[in-house]
Amino acid sequence: MSGLWITVIIVLVLGIIVGNLLLLRDSRKFRIPKGFKKREYDDKDDDSGW
Repeated sequence: MSGLWITVIIVLVLGIIVGNLLLLRDSRKFRIPKGFKKREYDDKDDDSGW
């Protein structure tokens, strides 16, 4: 591989990592609405067949 392709791959990987870290940082600011109710999960009602 040429040096150009290696540089492009490294820049893409670093961009993905930095983007995910920025998303995690911004997700801390998310506020849950007052009327939010947590869903109860029941294995008996699962029709997926797994």
